[in-house]
Amino acid sequence: MGDTKERIVSAGATLFRRQGYTGTGVKQIVAEAKAPFGSLYHFFPGGKEQLGEEVVRWSGALYGRLVDAVFDPAPDVVTALENAFAGAAETLVDTDYADACPIATIALEVASSNETLRQATADVFESWIAAIADRLAAAGIPADRARDLAVATLSALEGAFILCRATRSTTPLAQAGAMVVDAVRRALP
Repeated sequence: MGDTKERIVSAGATLFRRQGYTGTGVKQIVAEAKAPFGSLYHFFPGGKEQLGEEVVRWSGALYGRLVDAVFDPAPDVVTALENAFAGAAETLVDTDYADACPIATIALEVASSNETLRQATADVFESWIAAIADRLAAAGIPADRARDLAVATLSALEGAFILCRATRSTTPLAQAGAMVVDAVRRALP
């Protein structure tokens, strides 16, 4: 990705995560990216929707790498999940509850109004579910159960993000994490 295009995508990702898709204007994105206004339409002839789709897929891949970053150093899947929920809580506190999941922020806004962005968010969530399920299956959990637990894990994490931001407390993440860890622990051979 070229430097200007990359700056636009990165700025879009930051602004969409914090302000939402509809709350962010294209002028604001190019200003944040320190790019000429015309460059947005040069790189994204489909305008904001095309940029939004690329931001979702780019952010999704970036955040998807967190699965490896959390699971690889952990001695087991239970510890990895404990670390994931604790790390998410730490990020929320460190960012004054501004930085949660960039994909969920957009998905909540557009799921019933923009098919292109809905599909992009669904694809990203599916890739994350598959990555978590693979890790759980590798730990000995049967594939069907691993997938169910991966869906539950992501659902618990995303739901907890919303509750944490609304209540300005990390308690929902701690509670959701404890439930997920318990379920995974019970599913292990």
